[in-house]
Amino acid sequence: MKLTELVETLGLEVRSCSDNLFKKEVTGGYASDLLSDVIGNSRSGDLWITLQAHVNIVAVASMKELSGIILTGGREPDEDTIQKAESEKIVIMVSKLPAFELIGRLYDLGVRGVSNKTS
Repeated sequence: MKLTELVETLGLEVRSCSDNLFKKEVTGGYASDLLSDVIGNSRSGDLWITLQAHVNIVAVASMKELSGIILTGGREPDEDTIQKAESEKIVIMVSKLPAFELIGRLYDLGVRGVSNKTS
C-alpha cells in the first residue's frame, strides 16, 4: 500500500516530503515512543506511529528506512524537524486521532505489525 492511499483514507495531514507519497510503499507498521525500541525492532518499510515530534525521529526513520512517520493526537513537528525530514526525504504526517484509534484503523486497512507470511 502506498502512503498516498493512507493519507486519503485516514485524512492525514502531510508535513514533509509530499512528493514521496506516491513512491513510498508501506510494508508494515510499528508503534512506539521510545527511539531505542524503534531502532531495535522496526523493519525497513514500516510506518512508524508515535507521539514524538522532535528532530531525532527523522534520524531514526532514515536509519531504519521506514516508509514514513505519523504523529498522533494532533502533535506537530517543529520547523527544524520538518527541514530535516525534507533533506532526508522522510514523510511526516499528522493525525488528530489518538494512537490506539489510528493503529486500529491502520490494521483494518491491512497494515500489520508482524509478517503475514507463515514459516
